[in-house]
Amino acid sequence: MSNVLLGVTGSVAAIRTPQLFRSLRELGHEVKIVATNASTYFFRADEIGLISDGQRDRAALILDEDEWPGRGSGKQYERGDPVLHIELRRWADLFLIAPLDANTLAKFSAGICDNCLTCVWRAWDQNRPVMLAPAMNTMMWEHRLTCRHLRAIAEDAGISELKWELDADALIAEINRRGRHLHIIPPIRKGLACGDVGIGAMAEVDAIIAAVQHVLASAS
Repeated sequence: MSNVLLGVTGSVAAIRTPQLFRSLRELGHEVKIVATNASTYFFRADEIGLISDGQRDRAALILDEDEWPGRGSGKQYERGDPVLHIELRRWADLFLIAPLDANTLAKFSAGICDNCLTCVWRAWDQNRPVMLAPAMNTMMWEHRLTCRHLRAIAEDAGISELKWELDADALIAEINRRGRHLHIIPPIRKGLACGDVGIGAMAEVDAIIAAVQHVLASAS
């Protein structure tokens, strides 16, 4: 089995984090979660079983505050202290970001690394697979920036000369066909949490798990 790092960003679809975590664990994978601060509005550590004696398991559910522990109390870095986003990159066989919100997609495309999750992305070993499961409002998904950002991360992954006339669906299909280590699980059409109906919802958990299993089998 594999070490799966589950990245969780600030989409309502983060409510599926406990289900994703449990499903991956049931398949025998070791799983750690690296979550943005915004994502923690949608799930709790106790829903995943990562609370013991009232304390979060900081080795399994990583938040931004864990990157430089003690900073708030005046502690400073000392040479030899672990650099968490590098330790996570070394540990993981696969980086799955589900859900990937519009904000983090934009950060990925520009190389911005202002939290632990985006630092892992920037430091990622590009010979290891990374999987993205976008989730956002329909109008956000259909915005022209989405294709621009997908194209940018594809080019960073070595997928060049993507046709500019491709829409998001066709772009994802081309990325998945040509990409060696970058895989995108497209969003689906359904009623969204905001009340709109349209494409943009994160893929169903079963579909994400199946895609993970396929990618890991192909990489072995």
